[in-house]
This record gives sequence, structure tokens and C-alpha cells, in this order.
Amino acid sequence: MDSSRGKERCAREIDYAALPSQDRFHQCEERFKGFSGPIGSGKSQALCQEAIKLSYQNPGRVGLIGAPTYPMLRDATLTSFVEILISNDIPFEYNKAENILVLKDTRSRILFRAVDDFERLRGTNLAWFGIDELTYCSEESWLRLEGRLRDPKATRLCGFAVWTPKGFDWVYRRFISDPIPGYKAILASPQENYHLLCSIPDFYERLRGSYDDRFYQQEVLGAYLNVTAGRCYHAFDRSTNAKKKEWSKGETLYWALDFNVDPMSSVVVQIEGDEIHVIDEIVMSRASTADACAEFRSRFPSGVNRLIICGDASGFTRQTTGTSDYEIIRKFFRSEGDIATDYRVPSKNPLVRERVNLMNAKLKPASGTPALFVDPKCKELIKDFEEVTYIPGTTQIDKDRDSKRTHLSDALGYMVWQECRKQTPVGPQTNPVISF
Repeated sequence: MDSSRGKERCAREIDYAALPSQDRFHQCEERFKGFSGPIGSGKSQALCQEAIKLSYQNPGRVGLIGAPTYPMLRDATLTSFVEILISNDIPFEYNKAENILVLKDTRSRILFRAVDDFERLRGTNLAWFGIDELTYCSEESWLRLEGRLRDPKATRLCGFAVWTPKGFDWVYRRFISDPIPGYKAILASPQENYHLLCSIPDFYERLRGSYDDRFYQQEVLGAYLNVTAGRCYHAFDRSTNAKKKEWSKGETLYWALDFNVDPMSSVVVQIEGDEIHVIDEIVMSRASTADACAEFRSRFPSGVNRLIICGDASGFTRQTTGTSDYEIIRKFFRSEGDIATDYRVPSKNPLVRERVNLMNAKLKPASGTPALFVDPKCKELIKDFEEVTYIPGTTQIDKDRDSKRTHLSDALGYMVWQECRKQTPVGPQTNPVISF
């Protein structure tokens, strides 16, 4: 690390062998960046090392290190920071009364603050700030600090944080699922910290015996879980099942629909061998079935030689006009004339638990080889996989918690159940397919 003060230049060697995820975090150039990881992934080390680096990059300027509460700041964050300074012979002064630390090399000041009362975070312009365990802080605290990141003499403006996953909270939305421009998160892998495993080889196995499965997944494996209720599609893993896929023109497409006025929801799927690829989603507010057909055609104007329609069996119910949703679709594609269209829709919908179980089996089968993938642009379907839950104590999906959820995963579930379930080899079918 080095810094410049006029014509002087100061260099410091730091004893720090960064893990791969820590290195990616330090190399990240986004204005706002985060490091998400489980217990033992080196989050505190990454926080302190990034703060030291920014102090040297911004000589003479003010930075801030925060934690959710003062006891956590004093006992964990500040202690770790001072230990690194001492072990690397970096000279500093610490004013305990004001909780301000000054690096003597650069005269950079570091404010140590608890962020539980965000109204106290107004004031001095900052060159940088870093927050420990961000998921235990309020979004208002982060926004207050973001507003203070405005030192005109700073060489490198940066706000950063480290955290352990805590469900689909504001941190997850801001940094991962719907990242704001200028934001980026680095996700550490479990058991990546070989320093820890060399000293405590059974560290993770001991925790496995102490935590229940869901808590173990969150705290030890760093997984993002809906911890308030049972997650329906628990097998979905964004890092494994979100996979970009370009449509292969000329190949058969599947269009699966869930009929709902607001939103009208459907997914477009391509099957290659045993792999199911969701290549697009269509979500339209206050739209009709005819509107959905027109939107599908606008996205796939040519190259569709064969289209298989799947979906909600309720689409056979006649509307007030006397025409069912599937009849509207059939009429639309007949008028197009250039697409061979088949319909594979059961006379009644499968049991909810059956299709959800089948979806989970495709997302993460016992063999360990995923068979169901979603293009990352299908953001609403991914939100379904991550956020749709059961009503506590039942096997029914909670459709009232968020009116935008469940429709796309339902649509895909109908298609997967229809095409991928084990068929009865002989005897009558309990859910015969309706053909046109």
C-alpha cells in the first residue's frame, strides 16, 4: 500500500494472503461493493484490509468504519482492525473518547461509529466508509452514509460492507437480486478459507452438529434462504440454476401460461436432451390472453417451426365472451399460419405438492447434476424460485403474501409436470391431455 502527500510517498507492506473471494472484493472497482460470506470466510479481515487500503489511497482524508451496535463495534470490528495495524507495525493514534483513529503515515482519520441510530450519521464529508455485518443494519443507515460519501478531495470514493446472509432482505435486493448501477457483491464460497481449515480441520463438521439444517445453510454455507417460512423451491440455487441460454432457431419451443389478468404470466422454454432451459418470461400487467399472444409473436417473429402450448388447466374455462383462453390462443396461431402448434394441457391441474416436488427434483436431482436452468434475464421467475413459500403448516403455496409472485413458477411447473413426470405405462391416465 502507498499514499502521496505532496511530493512524499509512503509505502507499507501488509502480511495478508487474500483468499480468492477476498481478492476479487479488493480488486472490485465499483463505487459500492459488498462481500457476502458464511462464518469463517474472512469477512472481518476483508473489511479491515479494505479500510487500510482506502486510507492510504486517500491520504489526509476521513473514512468511517461502522457496525450495527457499539458493543459489536468495540469488541469485534475495532479489535480486529487494531490487531492488524499492530501486527504489521503500522503506526497509529487512537482517541478512545471520540472513537477516532489516525494513521500516522498518512494522517488519515478513521471514525468508528455504531450505526443503530442512523440520524447521528449526518455531518462530515467522507472519502470512504465500511460497514461490518450489514444485514443487521437498517437500510436508512446505509443511505445516510451513502449521502456522506462526497469528499471533493478524495482520490477514491468508495462505500463497502461485509455480511452474513440473512434472507431476502434489503441488502440482498440492493446488492444481488436487483443491483443498483454502481453496486456489486462478491459471494464467498463455503470452506474456501484454508487458513481456518489448516488450524481447525473439523470447524465445519462441528458446526453441522450444532445447527439445524436451515441455519447451517445460512450461517455456514452462506446460502440465501427465506427464513420466515418454508421455501417452496428450496433446490434453486442462483449460482447453479441461473444460466444464460440463447434460443436455437428452428428448435421446438414450449410456451407455458398461467392465466391471470394482472399480471398475465408465461415462460418460454427450450428442451435439449434432459435439460430444460427457460429462455424468456413474459409478464404483462392488466393484459388479455390475446395481448400475451401478440407479445410472444413480437419476441419470436420468425424461426419457430414448432410450438407446444402448456399451462393452467383453468384456461379451458369459458370467459363471459363464451371463448376460453386456449381457444383464443388456438385462433391466434391459426391466423399466423406459419407455426405448427400442439397443445399439451391436462384436463385438471396436478396437485401442488407433486409439481413443486418435481420442479425441485429437476433443479437439484439426487445425482447432483441440475436439469433445469433459467436465463438470468428472467428476473421475476428467479424471484419466484427464491421467495415463494408455503402457508405455514400446509402444502399450499402462499399466494396472498405478494400478488406478483407464484404465477411464473406455476406456469413452468405445469409444463415440467406435463412433460417430465414419469408416465403411467399402462392403464387409464388420471390427468388426460386435452388436444385440439
